[in-house]
Amino acid sequence: MEIKYWSDIACPFCYIGSNRMKKAMKEIGIYDETELKFKSFELNPATPKVTTEGYINHFTQGNKSLEPQSKKQMAYIESMAHADGLSMEINKVVPTNTMDAHRLIKLAGSKGDPALTERVIKRFYQVYFSDGTSIADHDVLVNAATDAGLAKDEIEAVLDSDKYHDDVISDEVEAQQSGIHAAPFFVINNKYAISGAQPYEVFVKALKQVQAEEEA
Repeated sequence: MEIKYWSDIACPFCYIGSNRMKKAMKEIGIYDETELKFKSFELNPATPKVTTEGYINHFTQGNKSLEPQSKKQMAYIESMAHADGLSMEINKVVPTNTMDAHRLIKLAGSKGDPALTERVIKRFYQVYFSDGTSIADHDVLVNAATDAGLAKDEIEAVLDSDKYHDDVISDEVEAQQSGIHAAPFFVINNKYAISGAQPYEVFVKALKQVQAEEEA
């Protein structure tokens, strides 16, 4: 089975949805032999690398009248994450550009070790949603990526260049050409699609259906 998904580190639903997909893959016994391929999708490529903006202001795009409802939405998203065992403190989030994080995920992917890539992705989600640090800060990225198992010299070489930039853009162009305009977006065997952080049961049902077709 082939599973790929478009995702952004700055997307809480991507964090939740990918976690549910991984759980579903483990549930039906395909996780160890099936790669969940991460495809880059920047929610807002124009987000600056350095900002003092709080997440609520980022969430509402500066519209104060939207703050009460937005705070409720943020609390709901947090509750979804916590119910799935994920750490998330949205009020601590530093909303910044995620291109460099995507480029390092591409570096991890170049190693041919899906477990390493998963560790890097997981650590980056923690940086963004739990640590209260900037995912665009190179020191933060170096520390997080080395924690996950990448070599420091390779990380620094990527961050000091534009390496993998075109690979990230290629993923995003592929999404546009495929009519994908939001994340997360999962594609199974280039045939079945699941959009958004659907309930865990939806992922299990879809995977079982594809598994049954493959075994027929």
